[in-house]
Amino acid sequence: MASTAPSFDVGDYVVYPKHGVGRVIELQKQEIAGMHLELYVLRFEKEKMTLRVPTNKVESVGMRKLSSDKKMLEAMITLKGKPKVKRTMWSRRAQEYEAKINSGDLVSIAEVVRDLFRAEDQPEQSYSERQIFEAAISRLARELAAVEQIDEPAAVEKLLDVLRKAAAALAKSIAVAE
Repeated sequence: MASTAPSFDVGDYVVYPKHGVGRVIELQKQEIAGMHLELYVLRFEKEKMTLRVPTNKVESVGMRKLSSDKKMLEAMITLKGKPKVKRTMWSRRAQEYEAKINSGDLVSIAEVVRDLFRAEDQPEQSYSERQIFEAAISRLARELAAVEQIDEPAAVEKLLDVLRKAAAALAKSIAVAE
């Protein structure tokens, strides 16, 4: 039976849904509980964390290669859209936002960033809103940085620039409509 699971090489950047962008630093073979396992050893620099993922579990945990340029462009277009804020309880929205961030899907993460972004002239965010926004933009920025081979602060600034321009354009269109 041929395996359809993606394979990764040492040095590859990968996305692990619950932790974001990491790098394959080693391929290990270990015997655990009498079973011989082949493991990807992932290093997440920002969290200073090492994770071992059995090669046969890659698909089930959702580990994937970095997004394509097309997927990255789709996420950037999502950032430029009109924020969608549901009128449900914050705890419910917070759970939905966390689920989107942990899904590892770039466009879903971009939706969270777009929906929680506040321009300078907008009301202040609550502490928990700010925490979720920071988690989402950090996750998005790390993948953008890895794809474009720039550092994370430059990626965050690029994302904030897109968000500020979109907010200004939206404010302008609302002012014209009035």
